[in-house]
Parts: sequence; C-alpha cells; structure tokens
Amino acid sequence: MAARRISSLLSCSLSYSSLLPKGRFCGVGRVVSGYSTSAGIENPINPSIKVHCTQLLINGNFVDSASGKTFPTYDPRTGDVIAHVAEGDAEDIDRAVCAARKAFDEGPWPKMTAYERSKVLFRFADLLDKHIEELATLETWDNGKPYEQSAKIELPMISRIIRYYAGWADKIHGLTIPADGPHLVQTIHEPIGVAGQIIPWNFPLLMFAWKVGPALACGCTIVLKSAEQTPLSALYAAKLLHEAGLPPGVLNVVSGFGPTAGAALASHMDVDKLAFTGSSETGKIVLELASKSNLKPVILELGGKSPFIVCKDADVDKAVELAHFALFFNQGQCCSAGSRTYVHEDVHDEFIEKAKARALKRSVGDPFKAGVEQGPQIDSEQFEKILRYIRSGIESGAILITGGDRLGSKGFYIQPTVFTNVKIC
Repeated sequence: MAARRISSLLSCSLSYSSLLPKGRFCGVGRVVSGYSTSAGIENPINPSIKVHCTQLLINGNFVDSASGKTFPTYDPRTGDVIAHVAEGDAEDIDRAVCAARKAFDEGPWPKMTAYERSKVLFRFADLLDKHIEELATLETWDNGKPYEQSAKIELPMISRIIRYYAGWADKIHGLTIPADGPHLVQTIHEPIGVAGQIIPWNFPLLMFAWKVGPALACGCTIVLKSAEQTPLSALYAAKLLHEAGLPPGVLNVVSGFGPTAGAALASHMDVDKLAFTGSSETGKIVLELASKSNLKPVILELGGKSPFIVCKDADVDKAVELAHFALFFNQGQCCSAGSRTYVHEDVHDEFIEKAKARALKRSVGDPFKAGVEQGPQIDSEQFEKILRYIRSGIESGAILITGGDRLGSKGFYIQPTVFTNVKIC
C-alpha cells in the first residue's frame, strides 16, 4: 500500500518538469561553476505569511506544553529560527490520548452517520484548496522543498486524498457470509478506537493526509505526533479541520521529539493502533515499544534503497531524465528514491555523460524562487550525513563525476552529485 501511494506521488510529480525552465546546457567538463544555481541562496526571499499555530492542539484547543518548554524550528535555507513551537512530552501525550479516548467513548464522532463524517472531510478539503498559499508557504519554509512543488503538486494532491477518504466514509460495508446450516453469519466493520500516528519530515502534509484521512473516515479519534523538523503545516491543517466542523478531541496534534513524545505515544496503554512512517531504525524501536505495552497493532512505512535499472535497448535520453528524477526529487529525501542505478554496459558510457550533463543543468536555489528544482536538505544533520556519504564514496574508490560539495555559504544546499564505478560490498 505504501509503495503504491509513493508511486502515485512520483507519477503525478513527473508533470513538475513542465513547470520548470529547461535552462542552458552546461559543459560536461565543468563541475562547480556548471550548476544552474540561484543567487537566492545568499539572499533568500522573505515569506509573506506569519506563523500563528505553534502550540499543541489538545481537545480542540491550542495549549502550551505541560512543561512550558518550546523548541525552535529552522529555515533550512539559512539555518535561522522560523518560530518556537511547544515541545510536548509524555505528559502532553497522555493529555492528548485522554482527550481522544473521551472523544471516542463519549463524543459524537464515531456515533454520527458516516455521511455526516464525510461532510466534515469534504469541507476540510475545500478549506485546503482555499488556503493553498499559506499551507504551501509553511511547507516550503519549514521543509525546503520547492514552492512550486508544494503549491502546484502536493497541495492539490492532499485535498484530493481527503476527498477520496471522505467518499469512502459511507461505503465501509460488512459482509454476509455463506454458512452451513440455518445460520446467519455477517461481519461488521467498526472503528478501532484511538489511533496513534507519527509522521516524518520529508512530506509533512501528504503524510498528514494519508494518516488522518482514513482514520477519520472510519470514525477513529487520533493523536498525531509531527516531526520535530517540520511541525508547522500539521498544526495549521489541524486548525482548518476544526474550522470544517471536527468535534473537540477527535484530532490532537503534539509536536515534540521521538525519544520523548514519540516513545510515549508508542508505549501508551490507551492507544488502540499505531501508524509510523520514518526510518527503519526508529521503526524497530516503535514496534518494540508497542509490543511491550498493550500489544497494539502497528503499521510501519519505512525507508528503502531502490534500484533503477537501464537495459541496453532503453531510450537513453528518457532513462537519464527518469533516473535523475528518481534520485533528486524532493532533494533525494524520499523513501522510494532511486539512489542506485544499474546501467547495461552497452549504453553505460552514453548514460554517464548524459547523466552528468543533466545534473549540471539542475537548478538549485531558494525554493521560493520560480523555476528552482532543488532546495536545501531538511537540516544540518541530514546535510552532514549526505556529505559523509559522499566522502565515503570517494574513499572507497568510486569515481565522482559531478558534485560532491555544499552549494553556497549558508543553509543546507548540496550540489547534485553523481558517482560511477561504485563497488557493491
């Protein structure tokens, strides 16, 4: 299911290339000076919106964390602080779960007709369309992905996802099952209860929609922990959901860190099901915590190392463009990124030269600038991790044909980088 969703995202996003200028062809022999970079790296555009939603959302109200602590969320273009956000921990998770439990056991959401639930979700989708500019700006500002990607591809997809699940709300049917003898056997589908949801930083709003949409359509209540790197868009979207008529306590959003808020949610005895998207390492911890508490069912959507295969009869120009997109889309921060490319020896040299030229043409710069294909990495941790991988590739004998260094003097920009002669350990 997760793979199909990501594939759908990638397929839709292929149209993104039509939004961007092709740019001039850069000489293959040039590396650093050949990149199509934006001056906005050094002089970034100042977003025109103000950040209003920075508290936790518990029982329909924006509130401070129990400890009163906050943490900064950073602009990856500069490393500067965008806002200070309430830092939830175990006590706040407990407050949120209690609110969700009461909303499920005593509130109207699971008891109302499925049609009424669908109307709330449809109104939410309309509000998403109405507030595309604000949501896309928050997503790009907090995450670093190109604004054109946020506004023209992802936000329309998000409202479509919500409408999809809204349409399912009154179509969740049980079955009447044939049985031997004079017996009536039937199944009835019921909401499972309180759903704990932990979303990642690479597609904050899309993951919000994929997690929240089906749970709400089924009549569940939710405690969602956003990624500490990108807390802003989930809070704003949750605010819109309440404007659409969602009852208090049905959706609670706690911003915070994995070892505290995330672990508390995975361990909570009153959470009936858990969904996590993130790294494989953290997924193992989440599964262990869930099993050691109330053995709640867990859905894990984890990372991968996906191969891209080019056969000898391939259209090399098309293969180069698709391989380029598969790797560099969303700054390479995608669980199904094609980070390994296998090329048949008959077309290898042609592919390498064209892949190098395409990387040199890639427009890297301020993601708010029109025509930019690639913004900064999410934060300093991922930035340094990628540079370590590049150094490791060089030290292991792989041939660096382009890229390999940071871009600009501030922010977390990295040159589009391509290796060849990579040894498989």
